[in-house]
Amino acid sequence: MNTIAETFPPGEFLREELEARGWSQTELAEIIGRPVRLINELIAGKKAITPETAIQLGDSLGTGPELWMNLESQYQLSRVQASDGLIARRAKLYERFPVREMIKRGWIEASKSIEVLEQQFQAFFGLESIEAEIPFAHAARKTDAFDKPNMLQLAWLCRARRIAAELVIGPYTEATLRQALPRLSALLSAPEEARHVPRILAECGVRFVVVEPIPGSKIDGACFWLTANEPVVALSLRLDRIDNFWFVLRHELEHVLRGHGQAQGYILDQDLEGTPADQINEEEAVANAEAAEFCVSRNELNGFVARVAPFFAEERVVLFAHRLNIHPGLVVGQLQRRLGRYDLFRKHQVKVRAMVTAAALTDGWGVVHTA
Repeated sequence: MNTIAETFPPGEFLREELEARGWSQTELAEIIGRPVRLINELIAGKKAITPETAIQLGDSLGTGPELWMNLESQYQLSRVQASDGLIARRAKLYERFPVREMIKRGWIEASKSIEVLEQQFQAFFGLESIEAEIPFAHAARKTDAFDKPNMLQLAWLCRARRIAAELVIGPYTEATLRQALPRLSALLSAPEEARHVPRILAECGVRFVVVEPIPGSKIDGACFWLTANEPVVALSLRLDRIDNFWFVLRHELEHVLRGHGQAQGYILDQDLEGTPADQINEEEAVANAEAAEFCVSRNELNGFVARVAPFFAEERVVLFAHRLNIHPGLVVGQLQRRLGRYDLFRKHQVKVRAMVTAAALTDGWGVVHTA
C-alpha cells in the first residue's frame, strides 16, 4: 500500500516566514504593494500563488520565486485524487494496440473500464496477460528473412483467423484444389462471376474470408493454417479491381497448394504490386508467377506484346482479351506490370468488391461479422 506524505498549503510556510522575521501581514502587504486581504487569503489557503505573487514573495523574503511556485504546484497536485495507475495502463494499451480503429470496426467494445478493455484485448489476441507476446509466428514476405508483422497487420490477421474458424466445410486436399483451378479460370470473363469463388473454394476445403484492411497496413492477402489440414485464404480487397482480386487470390492459392506458411503458421502478403521482383523470396516469386499465368497466359501475352508493341491500341487489347475469354481488365493489369505504365487503360480495371463480399464471409465496409 502506497503512503502519501502530507502536503501543506503554501500559506503555512508563508506564516512561518513572517513569524521568523517578526512581520505582520500588513507589513508584508505594504512591502510587496498588494492588499492585506490577499496576504490573509494566501495564508488561509483560499488563494493560489500566481507567478506574479511568487516573484513578489521571492523578492521580499529572499527565497526566489521558484520556491513558492514549487510549493503551490505540490499542494495542488496533492489535492487531485490519484489515478491508481489507470491512466498509465490505458496509455500502454493505446501504445501497443490500434485501440481506436479496433473499437471503430466493432472488434472491441468501447468501455470506460480499463479492466474490461484489457480483458477484451487478451481475448481477441489470445493472450494470457496484456503484456504477453501475441501467439502468431513470424510472417514470410519480401525477403528470405522472417519479418515480424506490425500490430496493424497482426490485428487484421487475428480477426481473419477468428471468423475463418467459424466456417464449417469439408476436408482439404491438394488434388481437389488443383482440379478446381479450371473452374476458377472459367470465371475470369466477367466481374460478377467472382461471386462463385467462396463456394468453389469451400468445396475444396479452403476457408475463404474477406476482412477490410486497417488503414496503413497495406495488406493484400494472407494464407494461413488453422491446422495442418485447414488452410485459409484471407483477402483485404484493398485495391478494388478485377485484376488485383484474381491475381491476389491465385497468389494465395499457390501458397496453399505448396503448403507455404505451415511451418510458421501463415504467409502475409502486402503491397504485392509495389514490391520489386529482386526483393521477394522464392515462395513469393513462385506465387507471383502462377498468379500472372492464371490471369493471362504468359505465352499469349508475349505473343500479343510482340505483335503490337509499341502501339497498344485499346481496341486490340479488348479483342485480345475476348479471344482468351477473359475480362480486358486482367490483360490491362498484366500490361501495366510489364510496361510499368499503371495509367494504361485503367477504365477496364472494374470493381468486384461488391460481388465478392455478397457471397463471402466478410468483415468490414460497415458490416461487422458477429459470431
